[in-house]
Amino acid sequence: MKNLRRNALVLLIITIIILYFVVKDDFSTIVTTLTTINLAWFFVAVILYFLYVLIKAYVLYLTAKTEKDDFRYPQALKFTWITQFFNGITPFSTGGQPMEIYLLKKDGIKAAKGTSIIMQTFIFYQIALVALGVFAVISNYFFGFFHELPLLRKLILLGFICNTAVAVVLLLVSFSNKANHFVANKVIAFLSKIKLVRKKEQMLENWNQRLDDFYDNATKLRKNKVLFLKGVLLNLLSLTIYYALPLFILYSMHDYTSLTLLKTVTSSAYVLIIGSFVPIPGASGGIEYGFMTFFGTFLVGAKLSVLLLIWRFLTYYLSMIIGAVLFNVYIKEVKE
Repeated sequence: MKNLRRNALVLLIITIIILYFVVKDDFSTIVTTLTTINLAWFFVAVILYFLYVLIKAYVLYLTAKTEKDDFRYPQALKFTWITQFFNGITPFSTGGQPMEIYLLKKDGIKAAKGTSIIMQTFIFYQIALVALGVFAVISNYFFGFFHELPLLRKLILLGFICNTAVAVVLLLVSFSNKANHFVANKVIAFLSKIKLVRKKEQMLENWNQRLDDFYDNATKLRKNKVLFLKGVLLNLLSLTIYYALPLFILYSMHDYTSLTLLKTVTSSAYVLIIGSFVPIPGASGGIEYGFMTFFGTFLVGAKLSVLLLIWRFLTYYLSMIIGAVLFNVYIKEVKE
């Protein structure tokens, strides 16, 4: 809880600084634009964001049902919102998965099975993320949206390579457990030899256990092809909805021509890749910079600032608020 409070304070300070720089040059125009929003299109964007979360929760529900028959969708939805909060309040979104395993354990799913569930959902997500990343890179290659941004294009390439490497490693590790242990043992032995690892045997035991768990999960997915296909397709759908949100927010500002669905999805994919490099809760600063840069290719001035403000509130701060409220309610329920 102390770490949460510290992270929240850091996040608040950074948010105030970012907000100042976003609105300082055109405050009156930004306020005017916000007060003339088309509420119908705005609510479409809100509904789509909630649909994104609902689909994420459904993937968790489908996966958890394989381990616990009476696992209910409302529980999956509550856990997903709380996970959104912990992802948002911790650097690199590192707090979400451990909290999700903890929540599943409190719901009667043992930690080992909870880890299996979260690992499977992570595989679904990572494959979908890379697939959309490939789509974004290809679309930019053919249509040349961002050729004037060489530095950011290099960061995008690096992020794409990193995410692809994770997906490839996940697939390779899922096919040969003996090879996994062989590689892990050699790597840890080498790290121990150059004094980067002190407790060699303990690390070997931990990694071998993790590799066994991962291999078991991958084996389950290979056997349950229907779940695998559903998990990947649902993640593709949810991410596409998430990436498309700026388009509908822009519609609420009475602008129907500056963006297309292809431009929006490509830009959003790139923004989220940039955000993955920022070691601050919520990737604050990096996300805003990436958003202003990529969407700034198509928009300028107050319109771009308002788009960022609404998008960031909807996709980050609203989730944090809902997740925090549900987490506090959950803590009270556990104590009772």
